[in-house]
Amino acid sequence: MKKTIALLFALLLPCFAQASGGGEEESAEPKVAYVSLVPALVGNFGEGPKLKFYKADIALRVTGSEAEEKVEHHEPLIRNQLVMLFSQQTEASMADENAKEILRQEALKQVQTVLEQEEGKPLVEDLLFNNLIIQ
Repeated sequence: MKKTIALLFALLLPCFAQASGGGEEESAEPKVAYVSLVPALVGNFGEGPKLKFYKADIALRVTGSEAEEKVEHHEPLIRNQLVMLFSQQTEASMADENAKEILRQEALKQVQTVLEQEEGKPLVEDLLFNNLIIQ
């Protein structure tokens, strides 16, 4: 009976050691998170007699829960900055893939600038269009 318990203990010991050691490694690395701007940004853009509309589902990539909380806190300011940027676009600046990539990079730069003014650091590593519809 003692041999069985000792054998069982010896077999389970590596499992306990691995389970307790894994938590330390996870807490050492900050967690990447995506902050979605919900609801999607919707508005009009361009010039001319016919109104053009956009709908943008946007996610912001941050690292760490502190950065995530700060970005969520400043979401109204971020949304305002992005609405202003989108409303200044022309149909040509939103039409093809290259133009959308330039718009994405400009949006990221503006979000980082706003957060740098408010928090002292950009906090957002990337901006992703989950969906961008123009009509």
